[in-house]
Amino acid sequence: MKKLNCLECDAELAVPSDAIQGEVVTCRDCSTAYELVSEDGGLFSLKPAELEEEDWGE
Repeated sequence: MKKLNCLECDAELAVPSDAIQGEVVTCRDCSTAYELVSEDGGLFSLKPAELEEEDWGE
């Protein structure tokens, strides 16, 4: 399992060893969601996830 740090609260995020590009991981401490972005060498970086909000017909 790989480790990355949350960009909001600096808590450690566990990234599964079988993670893939575009997978979403969530910080256990602050609940911020991140999308995994593939880097050279099979490493990942984090970018804030673009979560779809419900419209409720507005």
